[in-house]
Amino acid sequence: MKNGRNVGRGGLARAARAGALAGALLASAGCKPAGGAQRDEKPASQVETPVFAVGEERFDTALHLPGELVSFERVDLYAKVSSFVRRVHVDVGSEVKAGQLLASLEAPELGSQVAEAESKLKAQEAVYIATKAAYDRLVQTSKTPGTVSENDLEQAQAKTSAELARLDAAKAAKQAVAALSGYLEMRAPFSAVVTARNVSPGAYVGPAGRGSEAPLFTLQEQDRLRLVVAVPEARAADLAVGQEVSFTVRSRPGERFVAKVSRVAGALDSRLRSERVEMNVENPGKRLLPGAVAEVTLPLTASSARLVIPKAALVDSTTGTFVVRIAEQKARWVRVEVGQEQDGKVEVYGELQRGDLLAARASEELRDGAPVAATAVVKP
Repeated sequence: MKNGRNVGRGGLARAARAGALAGALLASAGCKPAGGAQRDEKPASQVETPVFAVGEERFDTALHLPGELVSFERVDLYAKVSSFVRRVHVDVGSEVKAGQLLASLEAPELGSQVAEAESKLKAQEAVYIATKAAYDRLVQTSKTPGTVSENDLEQAQAKTSAELARLDAAKAAKQAVAALSGYLEMRAPFSAVVTARNVSPGAYVGPAGRGSEAPLFTLQEQDRLRLVVAVPEARAADLAVGQEVSFTVRSRPGERFVAKVSRVAGALDSRLRSERVEMNVENPGKRLLPGAVAEVTLPLTASSARLVIPKAALVDSTTGTFVVRIAEQKARWVRVEVGQEQDGKVEVYGELQRGDLLAARASEELRDGAPVAATAVVKP
């Protein structure tokens, strides 16, 4: 009995120790989350960056564009009537005055047409004179009552009017043929230089596509020229008539010429999205040649002040161009379009306003929505 009591007491003690050990293990397991030890999360740190306030400036810049010098007046001359060249009075490089004879043409059949028109006119004049005389006699006779009926008098009057109309038509036909004869003498429409001659004596010529594929002569005025420039849409509004520009040409190295804006198209070219601008260029001595390419400098005065930022605040990425606006201590990406650039600054267009705070040194590392702490407000 004594040994049995001792064995029971020992089993209870071992059971108590095993229970305490299990409780300790359970308590230890309950303090750890599944998958590893519990870590205290810390708030993400803010990125420190200097900022600046967006301002407005008026950019007065110079725009450098290619231009073309063209003749102030230019014309291609064709023969009005089918004919043969009898004589050519000018050649390439000849300076001609308005109305000067360039070439003499001949068309034998045209002379026959003139003679025919004159004959028809004389015949119609004789018919009209006879008809008019008969009508006048009827009028005199009708003064004696009962000698001429009213119907006969009215018919005579109508016949006289019809013959007068035929006479006018014959006169018009003769004038038309005579006008064609006048085209047998080709004359200069204005004072110019002959820059092309595509005809020789004896050649058959006629209207374009009928005897003359190329013009007989090309005339270009060279005492005055037009300087033509295509100004981009973004700067078209900054130009004004009377504004002075300067330009250079390769044929006159080291020389700079000055002209003034004379005409603006007032509309954009549908293909180039640019506005045609013309300047009158006086050309004494013909130092400049039509067709020359010019390097034009257009001083542009901005029509209004625009939002301007330092170029360092601009980010060009694969997704577009943007700036980083700082609002409520967070970075916000704002897409913008870029305008003119000058002295390290650039015009921007987008959802920005004057006074907005932007990161002075923007980069793609400054993510959209990231917390930001502004270290200082710098001058842009």
